[in-house]
Amino acid sequence: MLRRINGTALIIAALAATLGALAFPVWSYADRSGTGEAKLDASSVATQWGPLSATDRDFLIKVRLAGLWELPAGQQAIQRAPSEATKAAGDHLVVGHTDLDRRARDVAAKLGMELPNQPTAQQQGWLRELTAASGEEYERKFANLLRAAHGKVFSLIAQVRHTTRNALIRQLASDANQTVLDHITMLEGTGYVDFDGLAREAAGASTAGPSGPSVPSGAGIPQVPVPVTPTGDQSFTSRPVPPTMMPMP
Repeated sequence: MLRRINGTALIIAALAATLGALAFPVWSYADRSGTGEAKLDASSVATQWGPLSATDRDFLIKVRLAGLWELPAGQQAIQRAPSEATKAAGDHLVVGHTDLDRRARDVAAKLGMELPNQPTAQQQGWLRELTAASGEEYERKFANLLRAAHGKVFSLIAQVRHTTRNALIRQLASDANQTVLDHITMLEGTGYVDFDGLAREAAGASTAGPSGPSVPSGAGIPQVPVPVTPTGDQSFTSRPVPPTMMPMP
């Protein structure tokens, strides 16, 4: 009789231990520091316009980097491209990025963020590649390099516009969405975009980040917002820049 009681007690204890082991991950999951919400909160900085996440900061830096190489690329196309369609695409790049860069620097100043002042090494390489080309080869390189870059940042813009909790970043993402879509349309209008190549590149880069080249090591981001003075405008004067966005064709 005693052995039966002891055996029953052992079975009950084993069942209780099993249930406890199964329940523990559920009870403790909310307290784990590796959850998505915990990581989001840990990487965010409080501002008067709402939390500023790591993705928000990455987006703002990439908007600045895009202007630093795409604006001079547009100026070069206006001067060197044989066809009017490529010249027009270059003009849209100059107008759009001059305006968007000004907005990005204003947002960064308000949020206390440092921005890079020169393109990445990869972007500088693209500019050198364009400079070395001429004629139809130049137009083909221009259309495909710029179209690929715009396509990569387009997905980041959509993500930021959907998820950001910061009002300044949300408005900038809306502005960037219009500008990038306009540029994509103009670049495709040149007739030189290799859509098969874009699709193959996207398929082969499934493990790569969707937001383009990485940020240079010199581009620091303060974790606590501090007042900064906006950097001066770049001296791009090849085309007059209207106060509002150029309408899409």
